[in-house]
Amino acid sequence: MSANLQEQRTAYWNANLRILGVCLAIWFIAGFLLPIFLVDALNTISLGGYPLGFWVAQQGSIYTFLALIFFYAWRMNKLDREFDVDED
Repeated sequence: MSANLQEQRTAYWNANLRILGVCLAIWFIAGFLLPIFLVDALNTISLGGYPLGFWVAQQGSIYTFLALIFFYAWRMNKLDREFDVDED
């Protein structure tokens, strides 16, 4: 295997890990920190008649997770095209 190909694979994998790390950090914040540790501060704000802390715990973390799935798929397709490993 040539050194250039190995460098390209390593760069691709590092870019993938950066994207994954950002997605996991956002998921951790939306799924754990906001609804558990900041619930009292969020409950001072109302959204649709419900306290924001309740909404984030019940709906917001799910919506965030779904948005992250679509973002990851979009970003990985873009990364695949950048490194010429796409399926097209």
